[in-house]
Amino acid sequence: MKDGLISKLIIFTYGIFSYVFAIAVQLWFIFYIGEWDFMATNIDTQQRIPSEYPFAINLGLVLLFGVQHSVMARPSFKKYLTKFIPQAAERSTYVLASGIALGLICLYWQPLDGLLWQVENETAKALLSAGYIFGWLFSLFSTFIINHFELFGLQQVYFNLINKSELPVDFKEKLFYKFMRHPIQFGVLLGIWFTPTMSYSHLMLCVTLTIYIFIGLWCEERDLVSTLGSSYKDYQKRVRMMFPFTK
Repeated sequence: MKDGLISKLIIFTYGIFSYVFAIAVQLWFIFYIGEWDFMATNIDTQQRIPSEYPFAINLGLVLLFGVQHSVMARPSFKKYLTKFIPQAAERSTYVLASGIALGLICLYWQPLDGLLWQVENETAKALLSAGYIFGWLFSLFSTFIINHFELFGLQQVYFNLINKSELPVDFKEKLFYKFMRHPIQFGVLLGIWFTPTMSYSHLMLCVTLTIYIFIGLWCEERDLVSTLGSSYKDYQKRVRMMFPFTK
C-alpha cells in the first residue's frame, strides 16, 4: 500500500515538473520571437552553434519538433509508450518532450540575413504588437475552454493520485469552438506572424511552423474522427478548421 502511494506521488511530481517546464519553455519561446529588450538573445541574434548551414539546422529543428509533436500524439504510439511507463504519466511525458523540442529551437535557431519588413510607424507597430499578444492570449484561453489541465497532463496524474477514473472523451462546441475547430493553433499563428520586424530568420520559423501546424491538424482530425465518429464529421461540415467563419 505504501509503495503504491509513493509510486503515485512520484508520478504526480513528475506531472507537475513536466507542466512547469513546458509552460516555462513556451513563455521563453513567446518572448524569444518578440522584440523584448530584457531578452539576452532572440530569434535574430547568433546562437550557440554558428554554422555555414543555418537553413539546414533550422529546418532540422522544426522537423524534430514536428515529428515529436505529431508522432507522440498518435494513439498507436501512446499504446506502445504505456508498455514502459504508467498510463497516468503518458501525457506528461508528451508535454515534457514537447517542451524539450521547443527549447532546442530557442537554443539553437540560426539567424538568417535580411528583412522582409520593418515597420517604423508607431501606430502600426503598436497594432502588430497587440496582435502578437492577443494571439498568444487567445491560444491560452482556448486551452481552458476545453480542458487545460487534461491537455497538459495534470488531470491524469492527479486522478491517479486520488484513485479516480479518467473521464470519458467529451466533445462540446463552446465559445470559440463554435466558429473554428482549432482556436489554439489559430492563436499560435497570430502570435508568430504578427511582428513589427519580420526578418528572414523569423520568416523561416513562421513558414515552417505554419506548414507543420496544418500537417499536424490533418493527423489530429483523423484521430478525432476515429474517436468521435459521426459527431465530429458533422462538426467538420459545419465549422471551418482555422478561420472564424461558419460554412
